Amino acid sequence: MTEVISPDLKIEPLGSHHHRTGFACGVESLDRYFKTQANQDVKRKINGVFVLVDPCEPAKVLGYYTLCATALAQGDIPVAARKHVPRYPWVSATLVGRLAVVGHQQRQGLGALLLADAVKRAYASASSIGSSMLIVDAINEQAAAFYQANGFVRLPDSLRLILPMQVIAKLVAS
Repeated sequence: MTEVISPDLKIEPLGSHHHRTGFACGVESLDRYFKTQANQDVKRKINGVFVLVDPCEPAKVLGYYTLCATALAQGDIPVAARKHVPRYPWVSATLVGRLAVVGHQQRQGLGALLLADAVKRAYASASSIGSSMLIVDAINEQAAAFYQANGFVRLPDSLRLILPMQVIAKLVAS
């Protein structure tokens, strides 16, 4: 049975009051990271970790994603996306390192909600930290298809996808 989701969902930084131990998305590496490593990454400022919660149950995490700074070699950027980024040897970027939704809430649009928030946060911080694109490393082909359906361009022969900030700027403006 599918749990009814409140339309007032919130995405907020991971805090000590969020329950991590019960989170299960069905991908062992994503579950393990959230249960054992996410809090340490936040404390050490290695990753920003953001969680999706229902205000009716604010400690129960429905999904999460991570953001951090990274760089991509100019030669790794697809030709179609090169017009949107500077011609430096290394191009600054923001990485969505992980994105997961609790198993019983998958396929209800929560992943798209998390991704939209990640895109907005990355864009908002791009001018202050320097980031010309958003990068994701899809965990599998199904995840890569999800990101492609949301406008990301896939790098050749990999599960890495990018979305230039100039493209995001147009999306934000519309």
